[in-house]
Amino acid sequence: MTKYKQMLSTITDDATLTMELVEKEMPKPGADEIVVRVDATPINPSDHGVMFGAADVSASETKDGKLTAPIPKQAMGRMKGRLGQALPVGNEGAGEVVAAGESDYAQSLLGKTVAVMGGGMYAQYRCLKAAMALPLNPGNTAKQGASSFVNPLTALSMVETMRMEEHSALVHTAAASNLGQMLNRICKADGVDVVNIVRREEQAQMLKDMGAKYVVNSSSDSFMKDLTDAVDETGATLAFDATGGGTLASDILTAMEMAAARTPGAYSIYGSIHHKQVYLYGSLDMSVTTLTRGYGMAWGVGGWLLPNFLAKAGKEVGARLRKRVADELTTTFASHYSHEISLEEALQSDVVKSYNAKKTGEKYLILPQK
Repeated sequence: MTKYKQMLSTITDDATLTMELVEKEMPKPGADEIVVRVDATPINPSDHGVMFGAADVSASETKDGKLTAPIPKQAMGRMKGRLGQALPVGNEGAGEVVAAGESDYAQSLLGKTVAVMGGGMYAQYRCLKAAMALPLNPGNTAKQGASSFVNPLTALSMVETMRMEEHSALVHTAAASNLGQMLNRICKADGVDVVNIVRREEQAQMLKDMGAKYVVNSSSDSFMKDLTDAVDETGATLAFDATGGGTLASDILTAMEMAAARTPGAYSIYGSIHHKQVYLYGSLDMSVTTLTRGYGMAWGVGGWLLPNFLAKAGKEVGARLRKRVADELTTTFASHYSHEISLEEALQSDVVKSYNAKKTGEKYLILPQK
């Protein structure tokens, strides 16, 4: 094979998004590089930003293998920095190393199944630095290793953040997701309390069935009381919010403040003195983030991104977390997929609308060789 297919996303100045498969020449690895045959690559919510930008996916259509979608005029200002650029998409994946440069480490990976995270993974082949590959343990498959980075390292890094910032327990939203299930397994193994916020009772039951102790339903009439009770029992003062918009971050801070106020003699006009922190790490809700500020003066809301955390934590921490992922790939970090599709199917408008909905329990896996 001299050529391979790769998915690209382009936004043009006529306010149109185009996603398509293009043919590329097979790459030749440099001395410290490898070529991976991509056998499996997941569609994560974090991929959607590069894939779709600010396009109205509900109005998308597919013709001659190309997906197009309009971009609202008021959103074009945010897209100015990428106009005319054909961007490769797909954060992570796994497959067999089919070519390697002459360096000892690159050669040692030849023929092995590895997980990689380096962008451009929605392709049949990917050339990248050998140091970016995570060799899977013998017997583990590309499908099992396809989601080795984004969700596992995010869940592990949330617990690392908790320890680094001297908190003792966590609150997590959209907790029935693949990532949320991993976080529960990590916290159970590490003896860390986590308060899980879900939107439906069946999600709550699923988490309870897998051993989660604290689960609250945001659609319940008793949500704030249930959340405050759970925060009070766990002492959680740190939260990671996958929704981003609406009042949920503010509700969590309010519950933390109400829990702190239950301590006798704790009242102050400035609120509790212990810092309460909510990190927004996703955008499942694209509406405005609303803060009521009814929780004193010791609080913070900020953004949290995995690459930024890993850069701050350092190589030693990163290596330790990656090793744990490889060792617990089929247990703690097992991923479950509801759909397996080809690269071509990933551009069909009806399929795109389905995975863009980001429904809990639905996760798509692309098989580029299909």
